[in-house]
Formats: sequence, structure tokens, C-alpha cells
Amino acid sequence: MSRFIANARMYAVAPEAEAAWQALIAHVAAEAEVALDYEPYPAPQPLEVLWRRPDLGLVQMCGYPIALRIADVVPIAAPIPAAEWAQGRAAYRSDLIVRADSPFRRLEDSFGHRIGWTVAHSHSGFNALRHHLLPHRQARGGDLYAESVGDLVTARAVLDAVLEGRIEIGPLDGYWHALIARYRPDLTAGIRVLESTALAPIPAFVASPGLPAAAVARLRAAFAAAAARPWFAQHAAALLIQGFAPVEQADFATTLDWDRAAVAAGYAVPA
Repeated sequence: MSRFIANARMYAVAPEAEAAWQALIAHVAAEAEVALDYEPYPAPQPLEVLWRRPDLGLVQMCGYPIALRIADVVPIAAPIPAAEWAQGRAAYRSDLIVRADSPFRRLEDSFGHRIGWTVAHSHSGFNALRHHLLPHRQARGGDLYAESVGDLVTARAVLDAVLEGRIEIGPLDGYWHALIARYRPDLTAGIRVLESTALAPIPAFVASPGLPAAAVARLRAAFAAAAARPWFAQHAAALLIQGFAPVEQADFATTLDWDRAAVAAGYAVPA
């Protein structure tokens, strides 16, 4: 297979963001001398189908499914959000959001109501949420919420469900939240954050094992050098990033630790 695809679906929060990702990927690929075809893959098409394709060249993938090995991929590099909470690392968190006019002032105020989550292989929309709630569930000795609304699939669906009152609280990938606030401030004006989870490894660009190892090495080097290139500043401003860090499979082990703790406690889904 001589052609490989690129895709930034996870953080293509708006057409402007996807265009910036496409342009940035083109610069990185050109420097690495790797031919890539950018292929849009809009929601709600299932990401796990995309991740299992044999022609991945640079595609964003959540760290939890990387750790779970739901697809055979080679992690390459991950963005470093230009946010104080990221601490200069390729890391992110989940923001637990409610409507701006919600009476809830503490996370505990939301207990007994309706919570939503995206999909069971998501870190930001499921695993991080469950890990954050686990101490409260253990202290309470049972479920925290009257209803758990699952399989919302995307962060945008969680945002819409909160705004529309179908759930009272839900998780948003903190970096996705920052991007949507930049491009659709009308949406985020209607929500606020009750709490945020601990940091975890942010989704990364991955390739399929069919991409030659030499090409992977050149892509890693091109990402590492990106912040020093003259074209980077424009795209960094559009994407709220300050650079990239190289990543490997082992870097996502934290997500499995969080999963094991919840499973050992009998906490199958956020509820």
C-alpha cells in the first residue's frame, strides 16, 4: 500500500479548526517526506472503524483505546495544549459541565440527577469521568445518579444534551472544550464547569503498522521540530497548541490503571 490517509476528526470541532489541522498536517508530512491524503471522517461515523483501517498515516486517536489495543496502531506524536492547566505537557482533562443556569454549585449537588457519557472506549467521555466519580461512589456505597445516559458518542452530543436539558451533567474533553469555545462561543456561553478531572495523556496522532518505520521516525522528528518552523505560529494560534511531544504505546498506561481501579470496585459505567 503506497498511499496513507490523515484525519483530525477528534479535534475538528468546526470547519475552521479542521482546515487548520489539515494545513498543519500537510506541513509536517512535507517536512517528513511522507505522502498523505487528508480524508474527512465526520461524526457520527464510528471512530473505531476509522482506527482499524490499514492505511492510517496520521490520524488522531484517543489514548484509552490505544492502551486497550482496540486497533493495531503506532503512536507518533500528541499536541501540547496552550492552556495553563496542561502544564506544558501533552495532557488533557475532562470538564464536568452543567447548564449556566443550573442550581448546582458543587459536584455533589448533581447526585441523584441525570449524567451522560459518550462511549465506553472514550477516555475523556467515560474513563476519566468514572475515575473522578469513583471516590464519591465508594463513600456513598452505591450509584450517584438516578439515570446514566450513555452512548452519546461525541463531545458535541454531550454539550447539546446538557444545553437541551436531557442530562444535567456530562464530561467534555478539556482541549475540545477550549477549541469549541474559540469557534462556537455561543454554545459554551450556555454552560459552566463544576469540576475537572486529573490530567491524562491527550489523544495522539497514530499510524497503522503498514506505514514504514522510517516514515514514522521522520514524522516524529517533524512534529518535534514543528514549533520552531515559520508556518507553525499561525496554526498554533488557530488550534490553541504550543507544540507536540513524541509518544509511544506505554505512555497511555495511566488510562488502564484508572480502568482497573473502577472495574475492581464494581463500577462498570458512570452512574
